[in-house]
Amino acid sequence: MEKEQEEMQFLGVLGIYTESYKIIWSCRKIFSQITLSLILPLSFVFLAHIQVSNLFFYKIRHDQFLQHITPPGTKRHDKLSDLVSSDWALFWLFKFLYFTFLLALSLLSTAAVVYTVASVYTAREVTFRTVIAVVPKVWKRLMLTFLCSYSTLLLYNAVALLILILWAVTLAFTVAGTVVFFSILILYSVGFVYMTVVWQLASVVSVLEEFYGFRAMVKSKELIKGKTWVTVAIFFKLNFSLVAIHILFRILVVQADSVGVLGRIGFGILSFMLLCKLFLFGLVIQTVIYLVCKSHHHENIDKSALSDHLEVYLGEYVPLKAKDVQLEQFHV
Repeated sequence: MEKEQEEMQFLGVLGIYTESYKIIWSCRKIFSQITLSLILPLSFVFLAHIQVSNLFFYKIRHDQFLQHITPPGTKRHDKLSDLVSSDWALFWLFKFLYFTFLLALSLLSTAAVVYTVASVYTAREVTFRTVIAVVPKVWKRLMLTFLCSYSTLLLYNAVALLILILWAVTLAFTVAGTVVFFSILILYSVGFVYMTVVWQLASVVSVLEEFYGFRAMVKSKELIKGKTWVTVAIFFKLNFSLVAIHILFRILVVQADSVGVLGRIGFGILSFMLLCKLFLFGLVIQTVIYLVCKSHHHENIDKSALSDHLEVYLGEYVPLKAKDVQLEQFHV
């Protein structure tokens, strides 16, 4: 990395993008290997889920239509009823398998990219074999952080649903109720985005520090202070790009009939390539944001101590310790 940590606190959105691109370009070989082994399967699972889900819904709607036009009480109606139930069971089994693979590949990709960027930051040589050796040990910490973050989001959504129900039974269909509804919607959206940003940075904290789970989320929340607008802006742009690719794939590949087979294949390949690049770029950006936030709070990471901790990949994974490497203060 070209910039020293003292300088990184001044990076804005464009500066973080530029620094992330430089990291990827300077180590393009290992990032290409990570992409082929982890991010490529992650992108395939993400896009395949859209295609397969559409096929499931088409079959379910077709069987439900046949059931609807078949007289009740007949053997055909009973068979169609069992078939629809079977369709839904297979659909939810597919959803479970999808989320399982998506979660596993996401956490493994996060661990690999964060570890690699940290190695680049310490100017130590890192190989793909090293990364693969470390990833399974870091993965457990990331899983705990994910479970804590996910449970927090579930609680947040449950509270939001309760507030919405109270609004529906008290103020719905009134002028004041409309104003209150949009106020609730705005506050919910802001809170959801903020919690998601905290979650993403907590994943980096879980890899590079001794904190994980709820403690990683608390640490992430502290780091974001002072850089909230920068992190939210980047989060919004990355997720807007993800939604755009999702829509592009659905319209031009899954539901397209007029572009032909070759056109659908071409757009599918384009969506796949864009998604791979987006996932890799987003994960590198998360780690750079972590370094920027650390610099903003004058929490200097000692590179030699960080390198020592990264060096233990052949043994048990040892995370960074606050007293050694993350709280050494520097002055600008």
